[in-house]
Amino acid sequence: MPNATEILQADAAGFAAASAIWSAGGLVAFPTETVYGLGADARNDRAVARIFEAKGRPRFNPLIVHVETADAARRYVAWSDAAEILASAFWPGPLTLVLPLRADAGLSPLVTAELPTLAIRVPAHPVAQGLLAAFGGPVAAPSANPSGRISPTTAAHVLAGLSGRIEAVIDGGACAVGVESTIVGLAGQPSLLRPGGVPIEALEAALGRALAQHAAGDPLVAPGQMQSHYAPGAPVRLNAQERQAGELLLGFGAVEADLNLSPSGDLVEAAANLFGHLHALDARGAAIAVSPIPEVGLGRAINDRLRRAAAPRDESLPG
Repeated sequence: MPNATEILQADAAGFAAASAIWSAGGLVAFPTETVYGLGADARNDRAVARIFEAKGRPRFNPLIVHVETADAARRYVAWSDAAEILASAFWPGPLTLVLPLRADAGLSPLVTAELPTLAIRVPAHPVAQGLLAAFGGPVAAPSANPSGRISPTTAAHVLAGLSGRIEAVIDGGACAVGVESTIVGLAGQPSLLRPGGVPIEALEAALGRALAQHAAGDPLVAPGQMQSHYAPGAPVRLNAQERQAGELLLGFGAVEADLNLSPSGDLVEAAANLFGHLHALDARGAAIAVSPIPEVGLGRAINDRLRRAAAPRDESLPG
């Protein structure tokens, strides 16, 4: 366990330092366009095990592997026509594809939770791209926060949850998208496993077909599918038209609120503000009420995160 977490700059020296930490089996948090990820060498069993330890993450919950290009992704998964269509349209970007794991992938089985599939993506953030180029290998990276808690969209959020548990964090500023990647399963019928930074409407338009939907009771086959997740310490009440006694209101649209995701009702702005506003309200120690969010476009991803944040907590699981 490191004595202190170093803050690295988002430059060539910082990339070299982070790459050296990964090569030595350490953990470095870094920005993507979605949220900050907690990265380790995906080929190193001990390093990947440390991700689960630092986060308090259940071992049955698989991780996403980040690579620099689609060509790099093909080294680890069995490619398909649907994968080519989606990768060409949305990579680099906030889209994760779940595909059959190649027998010669060489990744730690902890990454996939010993499933026959791998979740993989090519991030668009220039800092993530620079880091992956410097390291030259696959990086396993869930969100850089204690398991089940609010995802981090700044380096300060990372340090608030993981300081002293990881070697370093690269400070690349606030994340632009603000919600995690969309996850599409391509091991069988194309299916939406988690809504996220790419709206389902855009995915279906690219594929020319509807995506099957992952139901709440289906087996966990990708990250971000646990019922209780992304949660502040305080209770969360959804679809609130007004505050109740003792609550803080997280607003959307033209409402009087303690913090407003987007006074103009812009879902892109709301997604970018979601986790940062939840962190800020949670620090005030009161229950959080949330205005209704439209269930369209990025609203699907926002509502998915809010439903998981408001779900009953399973205290038998760490996080």
